[in-house]
Amino acid sequence: MSNPTTQIQLPVPKRADARRNHEKLLAAARAVFAETGASAPLEEVAARAGVGVGTLYRNFATRQALLEAVYVDEVEAIAHAAEELAELPPWEALAEWLRRYVGFAATKRLLMEAILASGPASEMLGASKKAIVDAGTRLLSRAQEAGIVRTDIQILDVTRVISGIAVMASDDPEQTERMLRLALDGLRYRS
Repeated sequence: MSNPTTQIQLPVPKRADARRNHEKLLAAARAVFAETGASAPLEEVAARAGVGVGTLYRNFATRQALLEAVYVDEVEAIAHAAEELAELPPWEALAEWLRRYVGFAATKRLLMEAILASGPASEMLGASKKAIVDAGTRLLSRAQEAGIVRTDIQILDVTRVISGIAVMASDDPEQTERMLRLALDGLRYRS
């Protein structure tokens, strides 16, 4: 794709060991927040990452900073996925991206609620929305131009439906997949 993904940048340490700790903390926070919620003790995040609490606070001065960093990391991953999938045929690329979006939407909701509860929305949320819309629009437009997907929809219509599936998703992955297939079928062009 010729359009670059909107970049959302938070400071990342420059030294290799500091970058590794930063990445371990992000991965640990993502896992801990998914398991126990965004109010999980930060000590648990540090322990899961295998670092001390001081290292956590050197990387993320506040809970808000950590929540935002995990959120940005998730947004960048889903936006990057759209670029990777662009090599597939248009329908396959869009369908696979939306499958990945189901998991992203569940995490996004949890983090967004915590970020907004901690104070006013930051510019990061606007940049994140733009990155997602840009990534999804490229895939949707390709499928529309190929005559596979209805032209009367926009990416925000689609992501709202998929977010609803993510919120209602049960512990049964087969049911989530059935709901997603129904939504995908509704996107297809009918003459």
